[in-house]
Amino acid sequence: MKNPSWLLKLKQYEGSDLKKSITQIFTSILPYFAIMALMFYMVSNHYSYWLVLPLTMLASGFFMRIFIILHDCSHNSFFNSKRACSIFGNISGVITFTPFSDWKLAHSIHHSTVSKLEGRGIGDMWTMTVKEYNNSSKMTKFAYRLFRNPLVFLLLGPIALFFVFHRIPKNFTRKKEMINLSLTNVALIGIVVVAYFTIGLWNYAIVQLPVVYFAGVAGVWLFYIQHQYEDVYWSDIVNWDPIKAAMEGSSFYKLPAIFRWFSGNIGYHHIHHLKPRIPNYNLKPCHDFVPELQEVKAITFFKSLKSLFLHLWDEDTGKMIGFRNLSRIKAN
Repeated sequence: MKNPSWLLKLKQYEGSDLKKSITQIFTSILPYFAIMALMFYMVSNHYSYWLVLPLTMLASGFFMRIFIILHDCSHNSFFNSKRACSIFGNISGVITFTPFSDWKLAHSIHHSTVSKLEGRGIGDMWTMTVKEYNNSSKMTKFAYRLFRNPLVFLLLGPIALFFVFHRIPKNFTRKKEMINLSLTNVALIGIVVVAYFTIGLWNYAIVQLPVVYFAGVAGVWLFYIQHQYEDVYWSDIVNWDPIKAAMEGSSFYKLPAIFRWFSGNIGYHHIHHLKPRIPNYNLKPCHDFVPELQEVKAITFFKSLKSLFLHLWDEDTGKMIGFRNLSRIKAN
């Protein structure tokens, strides 16, 4: 697909608005620490945990907003200064248990390979085609079915992601990312040590771990629905089109205003993949200004639940299907 003329309209939304970025820092990081401090105070003074739990959900929302700051810093869109993006990306990384440089590299690979059948494996959800699945061993099929089970990737995935996967080097990790990963781990260990000598490890754990977990569940779900839906675009590398990969391989997840705010407008994912240099606070204005972007079919929350039952990409129909459809395909 040739670059359409309307794509030029998006240019004005690229780049940082310093005032908006600073405002987002104050409306994300400060409330997060204030809520966390209140929860630490409550558990240290033996308040009922049932009173603490609602604050956990609220803190998880601000945790997501801080992760969006990290995300935008990885694209150098949150500040015009790359150094400022690196500084705040690393600060956000420690807060969100995510090594900034390591995640930035994986995410850049994701952007360059999204919707490419030959580019799967880094920064994406394990997705097999029907033919690949049918030609796989029983063990691979079992592992894939287990991985794609919502109870596994939604409920266990955040634990594996934030407490294991983000703590260890990957096969693509370079020296720079290895140093950053190690420093992030050291910083987190330092926080745990300080907690041990102040509020106690138990009090720290029952406050911090649920916040990370609930934010992780929401984050994994958002990441899943961004590229896992019935009409999602996939292509071999020869025919791969970057515009189609953004407009048809990345969703427009229409969320209520409050959830859109906490998720940093990441539901406008088709725009993000078109122009990663557009910061999160400019995604909705960009969508509202460019009519062509509004032609992308929105996925609402209830419609998105259907994606939980889509597991394989069917090369013949160009659609995601569920395991239950395999027997029907074989019969035909």
